[in-house]
Amino acid sequence: MLQVGQLVEKHISEAQENGEFDNLPGSGKRLKLNDDSLVPEALRVVCRFMKNAGFLPPELDLRREAFALHELMAHIASQDEQDAGYSLLNIRLQQARQSKDFLQGRYAPLLYQHLSGDD
Repeated sequence: MLQVGQLVEKHISEAQENGEFDNLPGSGKRLKLNDDSLVPEALRVVCRFMKNAGFLPPELDLRREAFALHELMAHIASQDEQDAGYSLLNIRLQQARQSKDFLQGRYAPLLYQHLSGDD
């Protein structure tokens, strides 16, 4: 028996192959994703202003910075610079008391092995 997700993907693929998604209203136009119904009415203007100005909440900004630093570390040849970068990342995350779970995954064992010097 197919799982629901696989069944849905199958139907979407078939519809796409049959051209059922061609020439839909709004095709090629940007989606308007301004659903702020969960934001209190008194804060909507401020939140929209900050969003349009490119501001992120501190925890999301730190995540973005952590991912960027993690990607940068992969391209640095010097072991000392890599160690310094990972130390900086760890300090920043500890300062913000953020979980490092988002860096976990298939890279975590490799990262720990690399940082422990067991290369």
